[in-house]
Amino acid sequence: MKHLTKLAGLVAAGVVAHAVPADAFCGFYVSGSSEKMFADATQVVLMREGTRTVLSMQNDYKGPLADFAMVIPVPVVLKQADVKTLPKAVFDHVDSLSSPRLVEYWEQDPCPRPLPAPSPDMEYARSGGRPQTTSVDGVRQKPPTVKVEAKFDVGEYNVVILSATEATGLETWLRQNHYQIPTGAAALLRPYVEGGSKFFVARVDPKKVAMVDGHAALSPIRFHYESEEFALPIRLGMANSSGTQDLVVNVVSADKRYEVANYKNAFIPTNFDVTPAVKSRFGEFYAALFDRTVEANPGAVITEYAWTAVPNYHCDPCTDADVSNPDLMTLGGDVVGGRIAAGNFVLTRLHARYGKADMKDDLRFREAKPVTGGREVRTAAGLEYGATPSPQNFFQGRYAIRHWWTGAIACRNPQRGVWGGPPDGSAQQTIATGKVAFAPRGKFPLATSIGRDLWEINFKKSSGATTTPPPGNGQFAKPPPPKPGSKKASLGALGGAALGVLALVLRRRKRR
Repeated sequence: MKHLTKLAGLVAAGVVAHAVPADAFCGFYVSGSSEKMFADATQVVLMREGTRTVLSMQNDYKGPLADFAMVIPVPVVLKQADVKTLPKAVFDHVDSLSSPRLVEYWEQDPCPRPLPAPSPDMEYARSGGRPQTTSVDGVRQKPPTVKVEAKFDVGEYNVVILSATEATGLETWLRQNHYQIPTGAAALLRPYVEGGSKFFVARVDPKKVAMVDGHAALSPIRFHYESEEFALPIRLGMANSSGTQDLVVNVVSADKRYEVANYKNAFIPTNFDVTPAVKSRFGEFYAALFDRTVEANPGAVITEYAWTAVPNYHCDPCTDADVSNPDLMTLGGDVVGGRIAAGNFVLTRLHARYGKADMKDDLRFREAKPVTGGREVRTAAGLEYGATPSPQNFFQGRYAIRHWWTGAIACRNPQRGVWGGPPDGSAQQTIATGKVAFAPRGKFPLATSIGRDLWEINFKKSSGATTTPPPGNGQFAKPPPPKPGSKKASLGALGGAALGVLALVLRRRKRR
């Protein structure tokens, strides 16, 4: 998940690749070489409509290309028409849209104006949410219990679809075809074989692949299938793990948010101010926040984004990239049709970080009720916080740097806390997190960089943080921290739900 070129100078310090554990892969790699193979980064986009699933993934693989292949469990036998390669840019657009974001606001002149300056979020909304049987080593073996169901070529991939009745038979087939099985992979294959999975084996032609900085520039690949079960196979990816893994899954649905059914769910803390120093270390900041959230919710999968998109309104605020209708068609709109093909969708971003011993099962998804949060919406208690039940999904991880008015205040009743763009009228940027898995960890001073206690994860800010508003401003009073175990503790400020919906209605009316 790369940063946009335009943003790279602002956040480079937060996303420099280090020798740290990296993103997970939903299959595993095999090779004819004895060199180690690691999945350094994988982006997954799942499009779900009814019983049809379209799975798209981009792999950042580091290792030998000789006799290299990906092995992925799939529920059915795939045909050539079900598989295609994709342009890489579509994954950048999805990642930019769903990534946690950093915004900057400037307090407007506190003295009344005929028309108060709109918030940057409103400006984005008005503009449509967009800125402009053989032998092995001489020993006779019994016939393998593997059947080749299909063979075809797609881009640089030579694809074979296999079925197997025994895990050992599948292992034998791979070894007979001169692949080195990662240590521990045989045991991981067994539950998929016993569950009736087929196996998508995509061998790469080294002559058609370029190496960039030691990583194979593989084309993203997409396939679709029909299945009552909606799941993502992740256990095989642990065979190529070098330790802790990060997995980010974006789910595109016509009108539903998704969460995991077999692990704990939690929301990333959102809507709090941060110090200006976060701007140059946003990746580090977010990695620290995410790690604290996982520490407070062991074994949880974290929801970072859930947003209802309609034509011309995808986000609030948006980064410099967005998901277009052609992107939706590329990711599966051409096979699911309906509302998604027409540009209406809900995008859910789920983020897990785990070690080899942490995940005992694949990720299994279920529909979830809509939530809102992470917008520039204020209630009598202050800025909305947490994830609140809502008629529609409008939740995002959003953090703000605020610049208070420093000029003269020449009126009797100044209006404080009216936020907008820079005083010079220039456009402001919204910064996405980027490759959080590669951000340095363990050194960012989170407690001194936040403007409020993070009640959601029981984390207190330090008195050294300088993001608090001027004294005597009652409208910025914080809501009381929720009681542990209460519904409010898990979903946020329930009292702001109605006002949040009202604000959305008013916002839409103003755009007409």
